[in-house]
Amino acid sequence: MNPQWADGIATESGSAGRALAGAVAGELTKIRSLRSTLWTLAAAVLVSGGLGYLVGLSFAAGFDRLPAEQRERFDPLFATFYGLTLGQLALVVFAVLAVTGEYGSGMIRASLAAVPRRGTFYAAKLAAVAASLAAVALVTVAVTFAAAQASLGPHRTTPGAAGVPTAVAGAFLYLVLIGLFAFGVGAMLRSTVLALVVLLPLLFLGSQGLGNVPGLRTVLQYLPDQAGAVIMHLTGPAGDPRFGRDFGPWTGLGITALWTAAALLGGYLVLRRRDA
Repeated sequence: MNPQWADGIATESGSAGRALAGAVAGELTKIRSLRSTLWTLAAAVLVSGGLGYLVGLSFAAGFDRLPAEQRERFDPLFATFYGLTLGQLALVVFAVLAVTGEYGSGMIRASLAAVPRRGTFYAAKLAAVAASLAAVALVTVAVTFAAAQASLGPHRTTPGAAGVPTAVAGAFLYLVLIGLFAFGVGAMLRSTVLALVVLLPLLFLGSQGLGNVPGLRTVLQYLPDQAGAVIMHLTGPAGDPRFGRDFGPWTGLGITALWTAAALLGGYLVLRRRDA
């Protein structure tokens, strides 16, 4: 390779890297500067942890009244992570607002003027939102697990018990993925209201049992939240005709990841092809 060409490629690559790093820093500043964003992220921790404690307390109080068969099949991880089905909604709202807020305020034009390369702009915003989601998801899962185990009393589990590390890791990954899925949907629709009208009923109603309705389960089990629920022990055991799923925990999380990848790609294509 011609040394001059090599120097030119290296210089261009370094310039692109600096531009991306600067854009990510700018997007993180936007996130930190919005008080409503910080409250939304805090809500994910408080709602998930609070519900984890209350659900665990309810199970512990009523455990002795359960039929013997249900006592034998009792899964403390269900009680632990059930609260995430509502806590995730706060992360969804955050992710949607992070991408649609600029369209609503008209700031998207200024942002694209500052970072004219739309791929760089999208990657920077995605990286900033992903980092925020990961940080909050880590705290949310830890707080929820600790709160639930404290309230479950003698029926608690431990971090090293069989299946627990997988469920904890899966819960963390699920929250990040579902937040990024919401980001992608928001980027495609470019409207806070439209994105939330689509996402909140989907996630809330799905988690409240539509995925277990006979006749609907066959299809709805492949929706992102339903598929990801397997790894968190929020579905029935394999083979259960009503509450079970036709795939395992990591396959389910992979399905959620595919939904997320499709939404993120769709968001990028809309940004690239449509005017601000």
